[in-house]
Amino acid sequence: MKILTAAQTREADAYTIKQESIPSVELMERAAKAFAGWFENKFTPQDGVFIFCGPGNNGGDGLAVARLLQQRKYKTQVFIVGDTSQASSDFKANFEKLPAEVKVNAIQNDSDLPSIPEDACAIDALFGTGLNKPVTGLFATVIESINSSKACITSIDVPSGLFTDVHTPAEGAIVKATYTISFELPKLAFFLPQHEAYVGEWHVVPIGLSQEFIAATETNFYYTSAQNARHILKPRKKFSHKGTYGHALLLSGSFGKMGATVLAARACLRSGVGLLTVQAPAMGYTILQTAVPEAMAIADKNRKNLSELPQQMEVYSAIGIGPGIGKEKPTKTLLGQLLATSSAPLVLDADAINIIASSDRLKSQLPKNRIIFTPHPKEFERLVGTSKDDYDRLQNLREFCCEYSCYIVLKGAHTAIGTPDGKVYFNSTGNPGMATGGTGDVLTGILTALIAQNYTLEEACILGVYVHGLAGDMAKITVGEIAMIASDLVDNLPKAFQQLAIL
Repeated sequence: MKILTAAQTREADAYTIKQESIPSVELMERAAKAFAGWFENKFTPQDGVFIFCGPGNNGGDGLAVARLLQQRKYKTQVFIVGDTSQASSDFKANFEKLPAEVKVNAIQNDSDLPSIPEDACAIDALFGTGLNKPVTGLFATVIESINSSKACITSIDVPSGLFTDVHTPAEGAIVKATYTISFELPKLAFFLPQHEAYVGEWHVVPIGLSQEFIAATETNFYYTSAQNARHILKPRKKFSHKGTYGHALLLSGSFGKMGATVLAARACLRSGVGLLTVQAPAMGYTILQTAVPEAMAIADKNRKNLSELPQQMEVYSAIGIGPGIGKEKPTKTLLGQLLATSSAPLVLDADAINIIASSDRLKSQLPKNRIIFTPHPKEFERLVGTSKDDYDRLQNLREFCCEYSCYIVLKGAHTAIGTPDGKVYFNSTGNPGMATGGTGDVLTGILTALIAQNYTLEEACILGVYVHGLAGDMAKITVGEIAMIASDLVDNLPKAFQQLAIL
């Protein structure tokens, strides 16, 4: 699914109106019906619905919603903020359609602010995606009043005051929505951690924008759906054998961190790899052979750390390195040798990232189009540098991937995948229960397995991150978020792949 800018979305509106030969108010009616349908399935407020409208088209949406909810037996009040002498034509058209049963209130100053009951629902229709300056004055006072209420707040299309494509200035007021209902496509702002308090839980409702226009419109940002992931997944062939699905190598572990190796190895095997070899410090050999009998094991000559590459490196179709390896000097040397000599695609996680981040020499040795980094935010900062805000972080992600012709899987609530051509894919699966040690090791195993099976690096990133999150969502059903551990993800990988395969 594409993520368009606010300007592109307005162009999609205009194109749809022109192609279908409909008035703009008809498209607004579609949006209002889609919102009202979602609202009706969600709420039965005891103390009514308070709808706050600005004078623009977002306010017009709010007026249309007020009419539709009144028809569906909701007790609805409208509060129009500010001067409406320059209101949009669609706002005026929907104002004229309001039934007499809908009470209309004007907010011209602070004394007009209503007291919103705790069991009421507040609907924010003050400003839409066209906002280009911070919200101040009377509108800011209204927003602060809405935020201070104990009512459930639902924003139409975007929380008022929040910029959708660029950083929002700190001095403006922003609605803190419980829910945000976006029309047709999500907004880039929804995927950034700094906006969590404003966007709340967001949903997308279709309003029939031209799919032809959306397909032809270029963007650098995408949202991975189940259908997208399913399209990537390859079915198994009847006459295949273990050699068909690749031979992966994991370089993992150190004294006290063999659990990371076990997690990565088990995840790799559960993700369909044909053969798996794991090289670990000598002290971990027995652990590995006992915990993961399906994997072949190589004992490093160093007892506590990795220090040498295996023989016959050419037999491996994908290599994962990083989980639990530490940053001892022999391990740093091994990583340098790997970058300099290996021709296989590489998945670099954890201390493999930290080692490279601390060495300009190793950065200069990164092979083109053969590396996936899987950092959490702090590892990303060490690798790429600090960012002023989340938009700046996205730009740094894109620039680094383009400069080094690599992929970065920046882990988080909507894990962001950066590609060498400057695109970013946000993930749609996963939950806060996955914020626990070891889940990154599981992801390393999944990605390494998929690359070994001849998925492209981009396909492996998109599919692997989706399945990783889906396994977490399945684990949530049985163990919840608080008690979840990384092994729960591995245990649910079979069901995750199975569900994806039958969609």
